[in-house]
Amino acid sequence: MSNNMEIPKISVIVSTYNAEEWLKKVLWGFDQQTFKDFEVVIADDGSRDATKELIEEMSLQVSYPIVHVWQEDDGFQKSMILNKAVVACRSEYIIMTDGDCIPREDFVQVHYINKQQGYFISGGYYMLPMNISKLISLEDIEKQRCFNINWLKEKGIPKTFKNNKLTATGIFSKLLNWITPTNASWNGHNSSGWKKDIVNVNGFDERMQYGGQDRELGERLFNFGIKSKQLRYSAVCVHLDHKRGYKTPESIAKNVGIRRKTKYEKRVWTHYGITK
Repeated sequence: MSNNMEIPKISVIVSTYNAEEWLKKVLWGFDQQTFKDFEVVIADDGSRDATKELIEEMSLQVSYPIVHVWQEDDGFQKSMILNKAVVACRSEYIIMTDGDCIPREDFVQVHYINKQQGYFISGGYYMLPMNISKLISLEDIEKQRCFNINWLKEKGIPKTFKNNKLTATGIFSKLLNWITPTNASWNGHNSSGWKKDIVNVNGFDERMQYGGQDRELGERLFNFGIKSKQLRYSAVCVHLDHKRGYKTPESIAKNVGIRRKTKYEKRVWTHYGITK
C-alpha cells in the first residue's frame, strides 16, 4: 500500500492469534460499517500462515484497507504487538478491539462522533456462548441478526439485564451509559483514543502478559490527565466464545503488582513501552 493514499479518519486495531474462524467474522463485521473512512490494522501475536492467508484473501473482499502487523510467536506478547500496531496506525484516532469481537454496523460511527480531545472512550461487549458464536454466518452479520435480541433468544440466549446492551437506543442508551456502575476503563475489546495520548504515555507495558494490560494503559492515561467516556450501551460488539489458555495465576499476580505501582506512584510513562 503506497503512502500517498488518503489518510483514513480512523485506525482500528484488531488483535489476533491463531483464530481464523473468529477473525473472518470480525472482518466481515467491519465491512458492514455505516462509517467507511477507516483502516484495520491487525495486531498479530505470532499466528501461523493460515491467518496470513485469510488476511490476504479478505483484503480482496472488503471495502477498507487492511494492514497486517505480525511478530514471531514468543508466548503471550500482546502488549508488544499492540505497540507495534499503534506505531503502524496512519490515523490520529485509534479504536482498539479484539479478533473475537464482531462490531455492530454503527460501531466505528459511534466512536467517531463521540471522540473528544482530552478523553478516551470505553465501550462494552455482549458475550455469546460457543454454540451461537459458531453458527453466526456472513449473512447473519450482513443482516445484523447477531445483534438482534429476538434472533439470539430463538437461539437460546437467556433474558438478562445485559440484553439492554443490544436493545438500548437514543436517550435510553445514554441513560444506561450514565448510570452503569462499571468504570469507564480502557478495555482491550472496545476502546478508543487519540494516538498522541497513547504515544505520550509510551503505549502498553510490555512486561505485562495476560490480565489487565489494557486497564494499566488506561490508568496511566488518567494519571496523564486524560478523562474517559462511558459508551458501553452505545458502542456495541458481540464477543465470540473462546478458551483462555494463557491466563495464569503468575501473570495475573505480576500484572496486579505493576498496576499497583502505576496507581500509587501516579505513573504516566512506562519504560517498557513503544520507546525502549
